[in-house]
Amino acid sequence: MKREDVRNIAIIAHVDHGKTTLVDALLHQSGHFRDAQLKGDCILDSNDLERERGITILAKNIALMYKGVKINIIDTPGHADFGGEVERVLRMADGVLILVDAFEGPRPQTRFVLKKALECNLKPLVVINKIDRADCRPDHVLSEMFDLFVELDADDETLDFPYIYASAREGFATHDLDNFGDSIHPLLDMVLEKVPAPDVNQDAPLTMMVTTLEWSEYVGRVATGRINSGKVRPGQRVMVIKRNGDHIKSTVDSVELYNNLGRAPAEEASAGDIVALIGLDNPEIGDTIACAEKPQALIRIDVDEPTLSMLFTINSSPLAGQDGKYVTSRNLRERLMRELESNVALRVTEREDKDSFSVSGRGILHLSVLIEQMRREGYELSVGKPEVIRKKIDGKWHEPFESLEVDAPSEVVGSVMELVCARRGQMIDMTSSESGMSHLKFSIPARGLIGLRTRLLNATRGEAIINHRFEAYKISEGEVPRRANGVLISQDKGQAVGYALWKLRDRAEFFVGPGADVYEGMIVGENVRNNDLVVNAIRGKKLTNVRASGSDENMVLKPPRDMSLEAALEYIEYDEYVEITPKIIRLRKIHLTENERKRNHRTTTDE
Repeated sequence: MKREDVRNIAIIAHVDHGKTTLVDALLHQSGHFRDAQLKGDCILDSNDLERERGITILAKNIALMYKGVKINIIDTPGHADFGGEVERVLRMADGVLILVDAFEGPRPQTRFVLKKALECNLKPLVVINKIDRADCRPDHVLSEMFDLFVELDADDETLDFPYIYASAREGFATHDLDNFGDSIHPLLDMVLEKVPAPDVNQDAPLTMMVTTLEWSEYVGRVATGRINSGKVRPGQRVMVIKRNGDHIKSTVDSVELYNNLGRAPAEEASAGDIVALIGLDNPEIGDTIACAEKPQALIRIDVDEPTLSMLFTINSSPLAGQDGKYVTSRNLRERLMRELESNVALRVTEREDKDSFSVSGRGILHLSVLIEQMRREGYELSVGKPEVIRKKIDGKWHEPFESLEVDAPSEVVGSVMELVCARRGQMIDMTSSESGMSHLKFSIPARGLIGLRTRLLNATRGEAIINHRFEAYKISEGEVPRRANGVLISQDKGQAVGYALWKLRDRAEFFVGPGADVYEGMIVGENVRNNDLVVNAIRGKKLTNVRASGSDENMVLKPPRDMSLEAALEYIEYDEYVEITPKIIRLRKIHLTENERKRNHRTTTDE
């Protein structure tokens, strides 16, 4: 049976192609919201990190009514590092809006999310956005999308995909490039016409997969998913089927359906609805909620494995505990275990020392977002250098390779190629456009990407656009060049003195300024040479009672390098940590004293 009163659709796109802005336009023009509800830009990016970074990290659900039909809209992340979010929420949809920039065309993450959508057999609708741009090329982009569908082995029916042109920022959609119109309604009409209504069996036993988990301090875990078959009501007895096959009886306390920007309690939800269930006994993502009498498990969510691992440990520096609220290994363990409940692409393994954990994810951005969330919650921790996860296949070590795409001004193409090829990247393709930009495509080991973004941005004066996605596991290549420069290491604890830094100015670029708290083993700057150097950053100028005109030199210091969390993670070597507190990010050696570092070096060399 078809439920003609419901449409479930996900919106997928490359980063910054206007996906969240389009959802905002749909909300504004649906006519079901008060102006006060729609204040501000990018309504769905409610997370502070999302607003600051301008990207969607967490999938979100909303619902709007249009011509008597309830349209459930799922806003999904566009970055491959959050692919775990994309893969599971697509399970709730029957169709996808594929949003593409009318100038940039399909990009690496467009390919990534479209491939996932086709694997789920979802009906694709293409929206070519930003046609109000002066440099837009909508017809060329439409051809590029067709070529992308062909590359992904789409069948003949899928290749005949419906499409529409739009400007999310200006709030209109049109099928005619000569007549823009003034409404987004043509897009909504296309959704009603082209997205298939859910094919459901409401009389069958209940089955629903948990695709999203939320936590409420009032009601505990809230399990969200799409009802596959049957119905569910408050007070109903159900069976929760776990990963290991265990069947746990539970009771649904409350049923909530998505309504506008939030959820509203409901007396009943049936097959085809996206619903939130409250009161279940410890549900996990991928669990099946089934009828208590005839429980039947659905196929669990299968997401791509992590490719990058990092060491998370307690903050053991001399300045530990000054900023943070949660500083113990128990606090760290509880927080990471809680993250596992909702972050399906994450893996956590406790180390033998019980104070540290191996945390694996889909990329530096994936893990850095977790770290940033933790520091904002009041956690202190130290993090080691990112390492790729290798696999042994047919007796040989394989490592993950990434498809890297770089858009850069044509005059700096030589520098880009030099940097990438030095990290064992191999050029696959290069094209140039009339705008003076070149598009370069490489295949590169994932470990070659660590630290590459910062270098590419420096080499291109910040103009490079860098994207990458997982390609495949291949036989491990040779060594990748490490950091070229050594670091300056503080030899004592105290506050950095301007005079001491000024005396060292010819030897380094500093990470700290005068008055900054430093300690023995802390990294205070980058050496101009390739060796590490222990320095006294707290030495003051000796005072005398002799003064002569012009004898004192004018001390002028460059501002210290301000490192972002991602830049710090990419910068460190294997014998270094990034120390993270709610207020500050510091770099340090793992072994703080010079004797400990020498002893460790001898031990490592002997082994």
